Amino acid sequence: MIRLSLIIPTHNRALQLLRALESVVRQTVDPALWECVVVDNASTDDTARRFDEFAAAHPRFALRRVYESEPGVSYARNRGLREARADVVASIDDDERIDEGFIAAYMAFFEAHPEATVAGGRIIAEYETARPGWMSFYTEMPVANPMDFGERVRPFPAGRVPGGGNMAFRRAVALRYGGFDVSLGRVGRELIGGEENDLFERMRWGGEVIWYVPGAVMWHIIPPEKLTESYFRRLCYNVGRSQRLRAEIHHRLFKIRLLELFKWGATLVLCLLMRPRQALWLLRMRREITRGLFGW
Repeated sequence: MIRLSLIIPTHNRALQLLRALESVVRQTVDPALWECVVVDNASTDDTARRFDEFAAAHPRFALRRVYESEPGVSYARNRGLREARADVVASIDDDERIDEGFIAAYMAFFEAHPEATVAGGRIIAEYETARPGWMSFYTEMPVANPMDFGERVRPFPAGRVPGGGNMAFRRAVALRYGGFDVSLGRVGRELIGGEENDLFERMRWGGEVIWYVPGAVMWHIIPPEKLTESYFRRLCYNVGRSQRLRAEIHHRLFKIRLLELFKWGATLVLCLLMRPRQALWLLRMRREITRGLFGW
């Protein structure tokens, strides 16, 4: 019986997808107990052919591909939720690799905690080149979203939610909350996000506890093109845009803009404690987020 469905949305990143799948087929759990559903989100490259070749080369595993014609990661993730055959659904992205005990950790957690409905795991940044000297804890957040809250199972800290590339749900509960809002989330090369934050927020409002599962380890692979100044500025600007869209949906735009002004004060204090280069990039981050949030 299938006890966990692993969902991987992908769009025009066949090579990255294959790297992710290589880590998927190294899982320690009996392949008869889980499946992997790749949601091909309107890809126009050779994703379909490469996936079919990979699946044929790994016949022991329940690997399947479904095609979602509506572009956007939220559409793809919702399609994955509908296609999943298991009660528990985990989701990763195509630019990652997972620890060989990833699926086992989530399966064990949900079996040991029947009351639990939603969880997230550890995220480790993996840089294809060296971690840049300008990067600090704060400027790494929008790029890699690293996450490590220790070695024990615990509720997520206040103000933090799982990363979209390492999260798990009871399928029926995620669907009951409406899944992912399709007005949010990346479409093609657009960098709008926040769809997972929005779902987690709705679940918390509904009384759900979000759990941290340390054994579900994922490495977020960061290529050098995501470490350029132009990409970083565009990414941070769209973080602000995403915050603005979510604030408009939940009618709290004034509140979040007021909070941004307080964040500027904290940013200026932090800059005094940093090396000049790190401080410069932190100021760039804050400036671009503010621009996106205020629509400048």
